[in-house]
Amino acid sequence: MIRRPPRSTPKPSSAASDVYKRQSLENASIFMPLKKQQIDWDGLGFEALPTRSMWKGECSTGEEWTDGDLVPYGDVNLSPAACVLNYGQGVFEGMKAYHTAKDRIVMFRPDKNSARMQKSTQRICIPTMNDEYFMKAVLSTVKDNIDYIPPYGKGTMYVRPISFGISKAISVQPASKYLFIVFTSPVGSYFKGDAKVLHLFLSDEFHRAAPKGIGNAKAIGNYSASLFPGMQAKSNGYNDMIYVHAKNEQIIEEMGAANLFAVSNGELLTPKLGGSILDGVTRDSVITIAKEILNLKVKEIDIEIERLLKAEEVFCCGTAVEVTCVGKISTKEKEYIIGNGDYGPKTLSIKKHLIQIQKEEIDDPFGWIHPI
Repeated sequence: MIRRPPRSTPKPSSAASDVYKRQSLENASIFMPLKKQQIDWDGLGFEALPTRSMWKGECSTGEEWTDGDLVPYGDVNLSPAACVLNYGQGVFEGMKAYHTAKDRIVMFRPDKNSARMQKSTQRICIPTMNDEYFMKAVLSTVKDNIDYIPPYGKGTMYVRPISFGISKAISVQPASKYLFIVFTSPVGSYFKGDAKVLHLFLSDEFHRAAPKGIGNAKAIGNYSASLFPGMQAKSNGYNDMIYVHAKNEQIIEEMGAANLFAVSNGELLTPKLGGSILDGVTRDSVITIAKEILNLKVKEIDIEIERLLKAEEVFCCGTAVEVTCVGKISTKEKEYIIGNGDYGPKTLSIKKHLIQIQKEEIDDPFGWIHPI
């Protein structure tokens, strides 16, 4: 049976702040039977719903992350001169917690998110946090909001660690003080209307990131660059954009918030990592499943546009989008149907194995599951 930490109140309130300050990992291990929140689990979309609490900690340049605790979920006060507002100095992670078939709460590969957070913060000049601090913040937040995790088969809990500069900055420079927050939200499907098969637009009109830039860091600026072209694509009936490489527009890069894969001549292909492509946790998991379970030949290479459009199967992947089939790709000139326009056998098998591991429907052969 799933169990949860004792709570003094079922919903966020300012009166609960003293309770949050007293809570620690030690008393979080004292459990009571879990009662889920009264939420329309079947109606979940992919949006931020308020939960009970969030983690909040601060750190100054030259110091280590040691400060922090659970506080009631709520807004954050910032100076109009805050570095993040003026110069976009911030990074984040995307993680999920699952109510599994074994009737327990787990997280999926949180160690990989911790490692990537460290790389991202180094690149953006934010004090780097060690694994112990990161995991304490994440696990404390998930445990305290455990009753907001959708029941098995009804969705997941999205977990968002985010760190950014909060001290004042008028001249272009890193902040001297930083905030780290972890908040959560129960979520359903990422794509509107629970899209099962995607229709993407491929264009060289916009670039998402540049080689030797910050495309390989999970920086907030990478995502703002994809907002306008992404909205244009969606307004024209597409689900999202495929971006080409900024240095060589004849090869593909990735989507605004997902990595891309193609099956060509029976091989699984994905763009090789470089200065402009994010090292996705789901991307790494897909490659491992393909190699170790399905015995597929996997190549991390430059993929030409022509090869992508002629592929037998195409799919995108990420924590939010999971593994989602691409059935059509359009350019300004033509619409291309990929394979039979639906899930191909290799995509379907990869998706199935990944989800079954995450939901503990099959044994985890890789040690990816972290029980809460």
